[in-house]
Amino acid sequence: MVMATGESFVDRRSGSRHVWFLNSAFDKISMDVALRRITEREAASPFAFVVTPNVDHLVRLETDTVLATLYAQAWLTVCDSRVLELIGKISGETIDVTPGSDLTARLFDTVIDPHQPVTIIGGSQAVIDAVTQRYGLTDVRWHEPPMGLRHNREAVEACAKFVADNPSRFTFFCVGSPQQEMIAEACLDHGGCTGVGLCVGASLDFLAGAAQRAPVWMQKSRLEWLHRLVQEPTRMWRRYLVEGPKILLLWRRWRKTRRSMRELEMALGAPEKVKERNLHLRLRDLERQLATRD
Repeated sequence: MVMATGESFVDRRSGSRHVWFLNSAFDKISMDVALRRITEREAASPFAFVVTPNVDHLVRLETDTVLATLYAQAWLTVCDSRVLELIGKISGETIDVTPGSDLTARLFDTVIDPHQPVTIIGGSQAVIDAVTQRYGLTDVRWHEPPMGLRHNREAVEACAKFVADNPSRFTFFCVGSPQQEMIAEACLDHGGCTGVGLCVGASLDFLAGAAQRAPVWMQKSRLEWLHRLVQEPTRMWRRYLVEGPKILLLWRRWRKTRRSMRELEMALGAPEKVKERNLHLRLRDLERQLATRD
């Protein structure tokens, strides 16, 4: 079943819309709500993009200032990692999980009209053909950028131009991070792009059968990383065995900072501090009154 395009989105949330965890802001929305927000956005709306940070992204955010700037411009930031969800839970923070692969699958399964255009940046010819055949797509606009995209500004801008010249309700960026976020930023800068861009990495590879996701029990056990490590040890060993554990250092620092902030809040809320602030306010008010009389 394909969901119809709804009316313009009305924000129904109350309270804070984000939770700041470790070194990134996450939208406080479930996968269902994220899907609805994406679906309710009109195809002709100004371009906006979705990012799906995981452990690897947060570790790189510490040293990659480019990635941090790109993330700050995202329309939606949803958590791709059940490991981050677990760390958040231990810390008393609720981090909703919306894996990019699941979000992509649900869009193709329940939202995308096979007769409407779909724009894809990245992926291989075999992947595009397989996804096209699986979902009966009739209008796929595909652009395959060159290698070395991160250090090729002209190629990044060419991707943005392709998105502008091939408007679709949904554009999928499948060139890895931070290249896909760089293209999304270029689409914002271009000014002529519309719809929603989704930075979803290898998600189309899973839909095409070019790569296999972990069994559901491994996903629920937060062991999907182990499945990918076993599948691609040469490519993934450093990410999961060297860089990934650095998330624990970020967590330790975040907990220390949060504890210090809470101690400061308690100190500022002490009765003597409250009296001191009230006295300062009264003195400032009196000074204003005297100045008015003069």
